[in-house]
Amino acid sequence: MPFAFSIARLPRILFGAGQIRAVPDIVARFGARVLIVTGGKSFLSSPHWPALSEALLKRGVSHEHVQIADEPSPDIVDNIVLRHAGGCFNCVLGIGGGSALDAAKAIAGLLRSGHSVMDYLEGVGPELPYQGPTTPFIAVPTTAGTGSEATKNAVLSTHDAEGFKKSFRDDQLVAEYAVIDPDLLATCPNKVIAANGMDAFTQLLESFVSSKANPLTDALALSGIEKVRDALLPLYAGEGNVSAHQTSMAYAALLSGITLAQVGLGSVHGLASPLGAFFPIPHGVVCGTLVAAATRVNIEAMESRDNLNPALAKYAQVGRLLIQRDMNDREARSVLIDTLVDWTSRMQLPRLGLYQVTHADIPRIVASSRGSSMKTNPISLTDAEIAEILAARI
Repeated sequence: MPFAFSIARLPRILFGAGQIRAVPDIVARFGARVLIVTGGKSFLSSPHWPALSEALLKRGVSHEHVQIADEPSPDIVDNIVLRHAGGCFNCVLGIGGGSALDAAKAIAGLLRSGHSVMDYLEGVGPELPYQGPTTPFIAVPTTAGTGSEATKNAVLSTHDAEGFKKSFRDDQLVAEYAVIDPDLLATCPNKVIAANGMDAFTQLLESFVSSKANPLTDALALSGIEKVRDALLPLYAGEGNVSAHQTSMAYAALLSGITLAQVGLGSVHGLASPLGAFFPIPHGVVCGTLVAAATRVNIEAMESRDNLNPALAKYAQVGRLLIQRDMNDREARSVLIDTLVDWTSRMQLPRLGLYQVTHADIPRIVASSRGSSMKTNPISLTDAEIAEILAARI
């Protein structure tokens, strides 16, 4: 691996239990008016919401509030921007899962110009260069999955026969502050823990074997993978020190956002784009249900026609890390696949068929899968190999 790399802009990161209490002071530094973007109800029904509202009021900060109940669409973002563009907000505070943070990120990028997000979405519309100006953005995740608090892209989607799932992406969209408080994960139900945890793991694994991986992102990815190994299944089962497990998964998700933003992802996320656009499948479910099959297909493709690919040794490294036992590379890769199959089963990640995906849909999904994520997969997969990943989980 060449020891040369570059690292794009990151937020200032505050991590740890109780860090939500720092948010009012951070907001107040930007000015006296904030637009708050939250998810549908989880944070709003917690004691953190009235505490935050009261603390902002004490600091002389007024706020307006919008909710993002589901994955954000361009229309949702544009309508919010249209309603609030004249509000003279000093910052945008996003609190929630990946959907709320992505929406908040896009809104912050458009409030001052009032432009439509369709002007900037990659692969859709005119793809104009983003000039800004952006409104300062503060990201507070309440789930441990997407890592959106550390990335420069806001993922937006439409769900229909001609649907798409595309990014509004620019360095100016990176949050000024990312405040990660593991205590905010306490209200996550098991199916969310499973989907988000597997999303974070997939992002760590895919960035680790990415064709653009570098020594710094590798170190971060391995650190995150180790935390997932120790925390995800116990957190899902409610066993052991749940607070410590929440901290580990919040940390892993943050690292997954950092690494994916720097070096890209792979085939699972290449498929997540059309699957999320054509069918009502949560992003984390796509990752969780496909990562074992995609890892197997990647490994088999490299073993058969690119056996000097450095990603083969890296997959083996992850296998040894997960099982914590020494073994040769081929055995370690097999252990990795078996472990991912086991996790998928134990956490009951649903198959694609539950969301009306059929074998007849495979050609359409494959044809739409070769976006930016697929370009950093460690090997270029054939259409038949991509179809094999899908067929394994229908």
